Amino acid sequence: MKEFTCIVCPRGCRLTIDDKLNVTGNSCPRGAEYAKNEVTNPKRMITSIVRVKNRENTVVSVKTSTSIPKGMIFEVMEEINKVGVDAPTHIGDIAIKNVLNTGADIIITKNID
Repeated sequence: MKEFTCIVCPRGCRLTIDDKLNVTGNSCPRGAEYAKNEVTNPKRMITSIVRVKNRENTVVSVKTSTSIPKGMIFEVMEEINKVGVDAPTHIGDIAIKNVLNTGADIIITKNID
């Protein structure tokens, strides 16, 4: 049996999941789904920054378009650290398409004129 706190919403339900993937302690169906995913295939969103090549001492915030496997976080971060973008940037622009074949794009989250 595993216990952890659900992070899907601000409630922070205390979840328990057994070997047969039976979940208790959740206040909503999303908590049960979170618990099952956390045990079978944990995923995370990544937020970071990339440098803006044509601006001195400037970076822009980025995030993954979808969750990636938790075990690939460091590899994805290495790819993010390799890239630079040119200004202007706009929210939703893609800095890296399908990073490491995860199905997730690295998306710019700030406008820079």
